[in-house]
Amino acid sequence: MALPKQDHKIGLEAAAALTRRYREGITEDVVKAGAFHGDQVQALLAQAGCVALRIYYGKNENDSNTLVLVGMDANDKELTGMLLEFIVPCPPFCTDASPLNS
Repeated sequence: MALPKQDHKIGLEAAAALTRRYREGITEDVVKAGAFHGDQVQALLAQAGCVALRIYYGKNENDSNTLVLVGMDANDKELTGMLLEFIVPCPPFCTDASPLNS
């Protein structure tokens, strides 16, 4: 089944409220965000037939949260030839001045 049409854009105030509610429910040592290098995300999206990106929530062996990224084709088939994980975690790599993290 193909993904339904969806406008994924969100305003900063609404996004900040979402991330604030998440942070209010976790302890300080929990991973609250993860960064991926743009060139690798672009390579994932550049795969033949890739029209979307799916993000899976995951948990590492040390019990920290992580994200797994996989490309998808127009028929909602996952393109598993390239997957991304190994996030650069926040904390400790956080932008403290961000409205999404304050």
